[in-house]
Amino acid sequence: MAASFRSYLAELNKNGELIEITKQTDPRDIAALVAQSEKALLFKNVVGYSMPVVAGLLQSRNRIAIGMGVPYEKIEAKLRGAMDHPIKPRRVKRAPVKDVVLTRNKVNLFDLPVPIFSLMDGGPMITGGVVIAEDPEFGMNAGMYRMMLKEKNVTGIDIVTPNNLRRFTERAMQKKKPLPISISIGAHPYEMVASTFKANLGVNELTFAGGLRGQPLQLADGETIPVPCIADAEIVLEGEILPDGWVYPEGPFCEFNRLMGGIHMNPQVRIKAIMHRKDAIYYALQMPWENIWMSAPIYEAAAWRVLHEAGVQATAINVTPGGCCHWHIVAAIKKSAGDAKNAILALLAIADIKHVIVTDDDIDVFDPTDVEWAVATRVQADRDVLIVSNARSKPLDPSLPPVSGKIPTTAKMGIDATIPENVPANRYNRIVYVNQGKLDLKNYLAGTGEAAKGGVEAKRSESLDKVSEKILAALEQSHRFYADLLEMFSRVDYRTIAAAVGQLHQEGKITQDGEGKYQVRQSEG
Repeated sequence: MAASFRSYLAELNKNGELIEITKQTDPRDIAALVAQSEKALLFKNVVGYSMPVVAGLLQSRNRIAIGMGVPYEKIEAKLRGAMDHPIKPRRVKRAPVKDVVLTRNKVNLFDLPVPIFSLMDGGPMITGGVVIAEDPEFGMNAGMYRMMLKEKNVTGIDIVTPNNLRRFTERAMQKKKPLPISISIGAHPYEMVASTFKANLGVNELTFAGGLRGQPLQLADGETIPVPCIADAEIVLEGEILPDGWVYPEGPFCEFNRLMGGIHMNPQVRIKAIMHRKDAIYYALQMPWENIWMSAPIYEAAAWRVLHEAGVQATAINVTPGGCCHWHIVAAIKKSAGDAKNAILALLAIADIKHVIVTDDDIDVFDPTDVEWAVATRVQADRDVLIVSNARSKPLDPSLPPVSGKIPTTAKMGIDATIPENVPANRYNRIVYVNQGKLDLKNYLAGTGEAAKGGVEAKRSESLDKVSEKILAALEQSHRFYADLLEMFSRVDYRTIAAAVGQLHQEGKITQDGEGKYQVRQSEG
């Protein structure tokens, strides 16, 4: 069965990640309900509309993994494979999304159950649409952009940030022509993830969707515009970005940075047709977390690629949710001299990335406490912090001062949190408890049956002198930590071993080396 929005919902349901809400739900309540839910929600009975609404589909690592068909930690590799082996889309004549085709005076965007999300929203916002455009020179482009409903057949489109769609629009406006676009709402995660990739100009992101599928994505010709749409989407809007320029207020809206955005001046889109399945489901991508989680694999793939090209051996990469999966990368590497600084420079070159931390591979980059500990114990700021000024910015960074008429630049920072090359590695020996990982606390807790098992096995009784002799013989073979002796003589009770080591120490027969291991004291003279 080919991957589709419907098949994705079925997989979520099969894995217990989708809940159907049959109670009547007002569109203004959807966002608050999704924010409370640990599962995706399908609202079957939306007040005032015949079309159900689904939201929260990509709001967790697990749900993205289900959509991508692999465990979360393997998504990045699958995406890299798709980029290395792209597959061009294929045009088809039969398109499920064309069950219903509405044009001219039948176009009414307010017939769609587009919810409002936050208290300050400028109006209902289409958030989950894959926008497809074509340029005579650079070909097809796909991306995801929010679109605020303004009139029955007019929306805004947020293309403030420099991107390929903005370039297409600017090129069309120079000719005083509208730019035709299709907006496919309710597409498979393959298309959504692929379309959020920041590809170079002239690269069709939908070829990456084909690579993820392992077969061509099916596109259907437009009904009123010369631009195709995703054939098995739930809903498609056909429209034109009008050539008036960035002159219409749009917003506010909740942004991926977890803050309310302000008013953006944007173009408008005139909608010429609405197409949908006869039993269509409207997808309301919930901001900010669905947007945030969807971005992480894209930046992770870019991070692995640039580190490979820089000749740095990475072992783990975390594009952190705290950095909105846009601004922060923590990368663990197997370090040779100078690798950490090279890794920082490579990672900071990725578009939008603002802060980078590079650690050794003993650090769990997905554990904020472990990462902070690496920074606390391995960093000297004057040696290990790199700052790059006047770099390209993400305009939604609220720390940037507004600059009228242009996008400000940003400062980027990299932190080398690897073990310094001039510091002995043994200064970073971690605490590991004796028998750590070998014991189960539940076997020591009060109770009956299995939970009551555990405790201490019987130890053999040996004289103190005999045990002392055996320990001395062992130390003549090699130096040993105290725990090594406990392990070697595990059938001897703890107290006897402790007393034997103490006796040998008192007799002047043993001492400790520079690491703290016990050894036989060499006789003087």
